[in-house]
Amino acid sequence: MNFTSKANSIFQEVIDTYHIVNTVDQPFTNKYDEKDQLIEHLLYRKSWIDTVQWHYEDIIRDPQIDPVAALTLKRKIDASNQDRTDMVEYIDSYFLKKYADVSPKDSAKLNSESPAWAIDRLSILALKIYHMNEEVERKDASEAHRAACQTKLDVLLEQRVDLSTAIDDLLRDIESGDKYMKVYKQMKMYNDDELNPVLRGQK
Repeated sequence: MNFTSKANSIFQEVIDTYHIVNTVDQPFTNKYDEKDQLIEHLLYRKSWIDTVQWHYEDIIRDPQIDPVAALTLKRKIDASNQDRTDMVEYIDSYFLKKYADVSPKDSAKLNSESPAWAIDRLSILALKIYHMNEEVERKDASEAHRAACQTKLDVLLEQRVDLSTAIDDLLRDIESGDKYMKVYKQMKMYNDDELNPVLRGQK
């Protein structure tokens, strides 16, 4: 099984599991052991963060939402974004370690994004596909709406094939030395007490 087949399967598993209870407040349990199944563990956690945040973003767009509740939810979204970025770095660290002994060829090139950031897009794409398919199957929607959503779903499915192929190609190129990884750690300024002038002014 290639990498993205495994990843897409885990993403679907997470999304299906989330929607059994279908609430952002449900407890999280990772079914994969961190010691024995590290990459599966990371992918499962990453997808869960993305799935919960998808629903946070739905809730906060409610025009009738209480302003105090909206502020609380905004803080949760901020924290979720940080968790999402952290998970991307953990996944890239996994690949850096996995390919640490590979010597890049003299002709090796740097990819425009790291493997984990491409995997991040694949995780979000799984959510788009799931929810677009829900619209296609909505019994209370018009036929025109369902048809329009089917057209969009077809594009999303094609996009997943293309992105999956590109990720698998990238990993093979890194493994063979035709490309090399270079990871830049996050340098977010707005969460830093010293770099955000608003936070710095409150110290």
